Amino acid sequence: MKTKIRRILPGESFRVLAIAACIGLMAGAANILFRTTVGLVHETIFVGGSELLGVAQGGLYLLLLPLIPLCGMVLLIPLSLLFPGEINGYGFPKFLRQVNLEGGIVRFRTIPLKILSCALTIGSGGSAGVEGPIAQVGGAVGSQVGQFFRVSGSRMKVFIAAGCAGGVAAMFNAPIAGVFFAAEIVLLGTYEIGSFAALVISSAMATVVSRGYYGGSPAFPIPAYEIVNSLVEIPLYSLMGVVMGLVAVLHIHVFYTIRDRFAALSLHPQLKPLVGALGLGVLAMGFPQIMGDGYHYLEEVLAGHGVFWVMVALIFLKIAATALTLGSGGAGGVFAPALFIGAVTGGAFGFAAHSLLPQYTANPGAYAAVGIGAFLAAATHAPLTAIFLLFEMTGNYLIIIPIMLSSIIGTVVASRLNPDSIDTVDFSRDGIDLHEGREISVMKSIKVGRVISEDVDFISEQANVDQLLTIFSMARDSFYFPVVDESGRMTGVVSLQDVKSILHDEELRLSARVGNICTRKVVVLTPEDNLHTAMALFDAKGLEEIPVVEAEDNRWVVGMLKRSEAIAAYNKEVLRRGISERVAPVSSVSAE
Repeated sequence: MKTKIRRILPGESFRVLAIAACIGLMAGAANILFRTTVGLVHETIFVGGSELLGVAQGGLYLLLLPLIPLCGMVLLIPLSLLFPGEINGYGFPKFLRQVNLEGGIVRFRTIPLKILSCALTIGSGGSAGVEGPIAQVGGAVGSQVGQFFRVSGSRMKVFIAAGCAGGVAAMFNAPIAGVFFAAEIVLLGTYEIGSFAALVISSAMATVVSRGYYGGSPAFPIPAYEIVNSLVEIPLYSLMGVVMGLVAVLHIHVFYTIRDRFAALSLHPQLKPLVGALGLGVLAMGFPQIMGDGYHYLEEVLAGHGVFWVMVALIFLKIAATALTLGSGGAGGVFAPALFIGAVTGGAFGFAAHSLLPQYTANPGAYAAVGIGAFLAAATHAPLTAIFLLFEMTGNYLIIIPIMLSSIIGTVVASRLNPDSIDTVDFSRDGIDLHEGREISVMKSIKVGRVISEDVDFISEQANVDQLLTIFSMARDSFYFPVVDESGRMTGVVSLQDVKSILHDEELRLSARVGNICTRKVVVLTPEDNLHTAMALFDAKGLEEIPVVEAEDNRWVVGMLKRSEAIAAYNKEVLRRGISERVAPVSSVSAE
């Protein structure tokens, strides 16, 4: 009897699912607050500003249009000054770093800061979206719940992902897409049944809250879809997938190129978003569709009413507008711009196909609908999220085959040309692959400069062996010493092994110079190298210590890295991130 009672008592799994349900409810409420704030700012700054400046009248009044996004960026300055590093730019990659590499500790203030900063950017016409930020807001809710219950690192990650799933599901009224967004993008495709169940519960509860407030309609209506002739259209959708992959690579390249240009710009950081807003405003004078999330024009394209040359122009203008807004320091996400770019690319492709083969193809709106998912998949490398998002928006099973083909082909093309999605470029630049084993990710996230011992004994090339032996006798735990020239730069390394052959010859000990017996071919590291690189060298060369120099071409020694210190730093970081139950602390770390 006791065994049966235990089986029906709520256990740890039930507790996790109950907490996930609460996270979903809170994420749904946060979504309502987010959308209400964005709408309020839009009505106040964009609509009110347009009426005040007379922009709607056209003509010379259009010259005043850049003042509207500029106003939003001016209002962003106080937040930037009060919370440096937390407001400006595309913040989702930083969020992924917090979740996957830094233990998932997200501050409560992330919630109001993301809502307010994104509302100011998007509500004033900045080309960005709320979908990435709402995932961060939902993730922050999950992190706060995890911190309240003092959960472990792996459980914290599940709660954060549950919050993300709830936020995205509520925003799009698409619970399945919310689940796969969290599973594919936040959890990087590495999840278990228990964590997947938590995502499902949270996503469902957030959707219930959203539908209770906004009703059951999707984020934007998609007309009825049909395949006119599968033998003709299926190859066309496959070709469109290739086009989507190419445009996605262009989008990622332009986005990070412009962001890098702004970073290198010799201008006060608070002024850079103003420059970006002015650039966006100038582009918008001719094509106002690029401002904000662009959903109003997107509905027009989905209905098949887009003009071909306008849609082609908007592909490149929306890419530029998004890069200017977020690359200069505006706040927001890239999800909505990706949907817009995908729709106009698909609409333009569909217009061309329908013009050539009117009897065998659907209207351009159908291709625009498939284009939304195909481009989103190619840009984020998350095809399942895109497929289910489109399926839930249309409720039409016929769209599955075209969206599956276009999404997979687009993702393959984009990943072949550029292995990074729009969210992972910064990680690759830092030498981190989030999809690698967690141990390797941890090691790649730790810079050598954080670990080295700066208390180093040097010895001159001109010193004799007796002087070297004196240093050896005084050393506590070091057996390798950098050898330096007259300028202080390292020319080699000497160890006890190097002097063994002349220890018993007193004359040689006095006459031989360290520069004559030291090892000249030396393996070195720089402070910017990571522990994964260091451990690979330790294992490959059989070393216990490696000199750390300022740069390969400037061998000024800044410290020594010991194998034992590298391992200790790794273990400490694993424990700090709370992932010890998944990655046990080690006494030796393999670089494989």
